Amino acid sequence: MDMLWNGWGDPAKAAPLPETVTGLLHDLLGVKPRSTPVLGLEDVRPPAVTAAPAALRALAAAVGDEHVRTDAQSRVRHTRGKSTPDLLRLRAGDVSDVPQAVVLPAGHDEVLDVLRACAAHGLAVVPFGGGTSVVGGLAPQRSAFVALDLRRMNGLLDLDPVSRTAVLQPGLRAPEAEALLAAEGFTLGHFPQSFEWATIGGYAAARSSGQASAGYGRFDEMVLALTLATPEGTIETGRAPRSAAGPDLRQLILGSEGAFGVITSVTVRIRPLPEVRVYEGWRFGSFEEGTAALRRLAQDGPRPTVLRLSDETETFIGLAQPDAIGADLASGGAGCLAIAGYEGTAEDTAYRRERAAAVLADCGGTPAGAEPGERWAHGRYSAPYLRDALLDAGAFAETLETAAFWSRIPDLYTAVRTALTDTLTRAGTPPLVMCHISHVYENGASLYFTVVSAQGEDPVAHWTPAKHAANEAVLAAGGTISHHHGVGTDHRDWYVREAGPLGVSALRAVKRRLDPDGLLNPGVLLPTD
Repeated sequence: MDMLWNGWGDPAKAAPLPETVTGLLHDLLGVKPRSTPVLGLEDVRPPAVTAAPAALRALAAAVGDEHVRTDAQSRVRHTRGKSTPDLLRLRAGDVSDVPQAVVLPAGHDEVLDVLRACAAHGLAVVPFGGGTSVVGGLAPQRSAFVALDLRRMNGLLDLDPVSRTAVLQPGLRAPEAEALLAAEGFTLGHFPQSFEWATIGGYAAARSSGQASAGYGRFDEMVLALTLATPEGTIETGRAPRSAAGPDLRQLILGSEGAFGVITSVTVRIRPLPEVRVYEGWRFGSFEEGTAALRRLAQDGPRPTVLRLSDETETFIGLAQPDAIGADLASGGAGCLAIAGYEGTAEDTAYRRERAAAVLADCGGTPAGAEPGERWAHGRYSAPYLRDALLDAGAFAETLETAAFWSRIPDLYTAVRTALTDTLTRAGTPPLVMCHISHVYENGASLYFTVVSAQGEDPVAHWTPAKHAANEAVLAAGGTISHHHGVGTDHRDWYVREAGPLGVSALRAVKRRLDPDGLLNPGVLLPTD
């Protein structure tokens, strides 16, 4: 099944907003219902294919005629990603940057053949997994390009139960990967909000981080080996769990977002399926108090598998539990809600839970029982559907994230909130800005912001200055421009400043060697020459 072309996920899972929320949007933010209908897929007319017939024949020779698609619907479905500006432009019928064709290779050698064909005919290539990018990662700065859809490369190639490793193909969607591993008694343990639609290759290309990262780690920590197809040939990395044989090329490929090549296989660390999973809620009087508690657990342990904290606004609105949005409005909830989750053997889980509870209580936390935790677990993938419901109701809703060392978290939190609030208020659309700590480490944490406002006359134009102001605030406060969404085109100019001139020059040299014609996702990650 394909994802909804102008929204998130399965249309059957979409639900309208509760009246308490629509009322709040109107009263606080001046949100008004949409006045124009959303176009249907059949109403969208993409520009005609202009690629030379010889180029299309070369692609067909690489993968077979039936695996080169130039019909309107296939092309539109591979246009951009799932950021709010992406969706608003699609809903308005703007598909000006549609791919020339959608190409579906079946394996590494076919990917190489496609790259050679594109190089011969001057076509850019955008690797396409689940299509879940929210930072412009599927919006190349090149008019003539093909979308390289990797869905046919969706297998579990090998599983080594002794070493606890698995070799996965890049087009394998996360739920299918978990099902294949579970059949052998294992799990990857990687559950980002995009889990239902994201792919293994996308995880690696964007340096993904899952909601259970406190226990299982980030995806880049799980990757032991990679295979990369480039216009100049193949790179294979990783032959041992750790190595001192020079710089780690895996780290050059991880997070490269298709700009250096196409990831065609990933060897990952796997873990035994947990015997038990337990999630629970804790209440703190303030975000500052809750942050101190999370820092203590992250630094001194015991660390839960899942550990996250919503600020006062996010807790009050109920966004910590997206499938029950507005619940705290009715109950008068106050303070901040933390979610702690534990996965593993029954004995280890009980031990960590008991010790962590003592730490959280000592830091001022009040146990809220299992209900908030179980509700979060049930609705952990619901937020993108909520975003669509907000757009349907006439609101603008978008997210952004960053990370910093613990000592910088308070200033970073304030700086980003202030930048968003001030910019959007000056534009006449005062926002509701919510935040939660989404990932914790011994030395720092990630902040994940959700912004809701009225759409204004031109929603994309009204958001752009606010996004830029937030990006400036992130760098000024000592944060990274992205913790797990990636760079894409939305963060590229700030990433260049974060990496510095010499670092960018080194990356450009790598790209010139692997992609001399600049055909791989041009303008994503690095500016075009």
